[in-house]
Amino acid sequence: MLGIVLLAMVAGFLAMRLYSVLGKRTGHEQTFVAPPAEPIARPATQMIEGQPAAATVAADNPVEASAAAGLRAIAAADGGFDAGRFLEGATSAYRMILEAYWRGDSEALKPLTGEHVFEAFNHAIEERKTAGFTLDNRLVTIDKAVISAASLENRQAEITVRFDADIAAVTRDADGKVVAGSLDDATPTHDAWTFAREVRAGDPNWLLIDTDESA
Repeated sequence: MLGIVLLAMVAGFLAMRLYSVLGKRTGHEQTFVAPPAEPIARPATQMIEGQPAAATVAADNPVEASAAAGLRAIAAADGGFDAGRFLEGATSAYRMILEAYWRGDSEALKPLTGEHVFEAFNHAIEERKTAGFTLDNRLVTIDKAVISAASLENRQAEITVRFDADIAAVTRDADGKVVAGSLDDATPTHDAWTFAREVRAGDPNWLLIDTDESA
């Protein structure tokens, strides 16, 4: 019994570490301008080819009024930008980044994330490995993906997307025993992820530069 309590305490500690990486994620350790050639959607689609996609419910209005001016500025600076294609790519990236983190695949995360976010993810992955824990998580649905903010400053475009999703999550110890969570009960999750790209850069891909809890 004492051993189970200690494992649960360690799992709780790792969940708190994940909070600093992804924002609050209770229950699991937890275009107006995507460039025409190879937007973020394309590498995401290639990397998850052959895997079942999470169900997605499109928002009635995928762009909030507060983001409209920023999106217009980005579109003016980059004629290839399309908001719809960007949002599709960001949604694919959301799934792919979460799954790479859950399986502890730092190499898959590196080309999709900015330096700060990658370091935070990688540090949490190393802590998890040291503790002997693995995640058995599943993205059940993405209920909504909405562009909530956008800006352009010194050629740096930044777009924030709010994701409402349901995630089933389990933490297992080194012996494969469940120490936290359940795959039978999906947990509602609300995230605000910010992606960035230099509009005149040769690389057309957007990188995840910030994660936060969405109200």
